[in-house]
Amino acid sequence: MTAPPDSDAGPAPRGSLARGPLARSAFQLAAPLLAANTGAVVFQILDLAFLSSLGDEPMAAAIIINQTIWQLLMMLMMGASFGTQSLVARAVGAGDVERASRTVGQSLLLAGSVSVIVAIGGLLFAPQLFELSGARAEFAVHGTAYLQILLLLNVGLVGGMIARGVLVGAGDGRTPLLTSFVQFPVTLLVEWLLIFGHGGFPALGIRGVAIGIATGQIASLLIYAVVLFRGWSKVTIRLTDLRPDRAILRDLAKQSWPPALQMVGMVATTFAVLRIMRGFDPAVQAAYSIGLRLGMIVPLISFPLVNAAATLVGQSLGAGNPARARAAVRMMIRFHAGLMWPALAVLAIFRVELLHLLTDDPAVIAAGSTYLLFFAASFALAAVYLVILRSLQGAGDFFGPLVISFGATFLWTIPLAYSLSRTQLGPIGIWAALLLHNIVTLTATSLWMKTGRWLRPYV
Repeated sequence: MTAPPDSDAGPAPRGSLARGPLARSAFQLAAPLLAANTGAVVFQILDLAFLSSLGDEPMAAAIIINQTIWQLLMMLMMGASFGTQSLVARAVGAGDVERASRTVGQSLLLAGSVSVIVAIGGLLFAPQLFELSGARAEFAVHGTAYLQILLLLNVGLVGGMIARGVLVGAGDGRTPLLTSFVQFPVTLLVEWLLIFGHGGFPALGIRGVAIGIATGQIASLLIYAVVLFRGWSKVTIRLTDLRPDRAILRDLAKQSWPPALQMVGMVATTFAVLRIMRGFDPAVQAAYSIGLRLGMIVPLISFPLVNAAATLVGQSLGAGNPARARAAVRMMIRFHAGLMWPALAVLAIFRVELLHLLTDDPAVIAAGSTYLLFFAASFALAAVYLVILRSLQGAGDFFGPLVISFGATFLWTIPLAYSLSRTQLGPIGIWAALLLHNIVTLTATSLWMKTGRWLRPYV
């Protein structure tokens, strides 16, 4: 017999999110994460202001790198963190804190290995990787050095994303919030010192941006490490948890590669669009890069809620309460859409004014204005899709969503974007293809969830 959604049935330990009123559990986790990401929105705006002061080409080079090569690494690690978050959430929901701790240790061990490989790649292949981004050749003088520094100092990003994921999986939203109070000010301070040469430091321009970003990320990783090893959060790790455990490593690999591959598919769309746009006026690619950076503010608001949905579902299922998991999905869709749709309306209405803050080029503003209108419509659909996607992943159902996403991306979206861009629609054809992608993935993933396959292991 299935427990009621808000019951305390099941083995969940006290302090887990599998107990008590569902809305309270959601707020307990999502509110601090949302507050942290609100700080990230302010950071993004200030960081864009620093970048815009360097000129259009350095700004475009940095943004394109951020949204392609650097984003590729971020998406890989985000996918890995999704798998780890799901395993930790279900272990905590089941009351198996020992396994949760060992999972955290193994995930950090993997993160360290990945970081070394990425740093070596940045040292040896930064020019080739920049060319792979699809950016215009004249941006290379700015973008190559920026990319190399980011890759060499990647440990903060790689380790920090994994650590944040496991803490969220355990139901800890406070530590990421407290960490943001350090990361963002440190980043902006170092950027201000090194971009412009204040305080006796050399003026490094775009290199200063990269060093500032890496410094803030490393500072956040150090805080996460202290919290996890000192036992100041809901999970604690010991040095013995860093010894390789084949069974857990196998589970991590099984749970992490599908979402990581799915995230790569998302970045592949950006790569493809940038290459398709090479045939258009440079203002179109500049507008797309600026629009991407402005558009990243929206996921910063969105991700706390969808990640909370994944944790709520995972802990509920770990505690043997599928009814609570289903209720969490419905509730988080309402919360997420209710928050995101007004924010997207503001973005659509004031898109021209926002673009004027970053560029004075009329061609860039015109192209960017059209892109942001399509982006707002696309993310209105994603406000529902992302909750469904992360809820499925929280339940450990990764393969179905991966097939849907990959099929939509490579069999539909990219070919359609290329075809429509060669018609009279031009760049608008690309934006239309991206909007249609969201319609297809939302419809297919919703139907997949309705089959109930994601709940079968728990009923």
